[in-house]
Amino acid sequence: MNIRTVIVEDDPGTSNLITSWLDRASGFKHLRTFSHPVVALKELAALNPDVVLVDINLPEINGIEFVRAAKPAHPSTQFVMLTVYRDVEHIFDALSAGATGYLLKSTLRDELLAAVKEVYEGGSPMSSDVARMVVRSFCRPSPAKDELAELSERERTVLDLLASGYLYKEIADQLAIGMPTVSTYVRRVYEKLHVRSRGQAVAKLLNVTGEIKPR
Repeated sequence: MNIRTVIVEDDPGTSNLITSWLDRASGFKHLRTFSHPVVALKELAALNPDVVLVDINLPEINGIEFVRAAKPAHPSTQFVMLTVYRDVEHIFDALSAGATGYLLKSTLRDELLAAVKEVYEGGSPMSSDVARMVVRSFCRPSPAKDELAELSERERTVLDLLASGYLYKEIADQLAIGMPTVSTYVRRVYEKLHVRSRGQAVAKLLNVTGEIKPR
């Protein structure tokens, strides 16, 4: 059975190169390449791909927000980031949004094809540089444990939901509270953890607990 793939990438040089790799590779069926994520969101249901390779720096909505919007509607589809960003914040933002793998655009052809096959078979491929960065983030001494202890029970619940990839509206529905109240809790969580984004908050949570609760 061929692995059905889709690419969401607005750089023509990159998209043409990766498309050509997939088109010529045995065991793959490349369905379509999108340059705009909003169009891709509308077309994914009809295509029903197995694996979607997604850039982060996309027009209108970035690749992380694309995955966050697409994953709940396509739970059996695996989303792999293919990007130039190699910082911890982008990595954890992408993983908490629902990405299953994280590859750098410097990944060579055979490594990329192997990664697509790996994620299709249930793995979570990462470029070696990215994997080392994730490991270092766990080994780095951090006051995160004490900061987490400062969170109230409701603030910790909100943080767990954020880490699992829930949108603000979904958190509001889960906890039967209003959106402004969710925003207040999130602001308090960020203040107590001394972070400025979901990705940084998730990174601190992972440093202490080593896991994210599934949706």
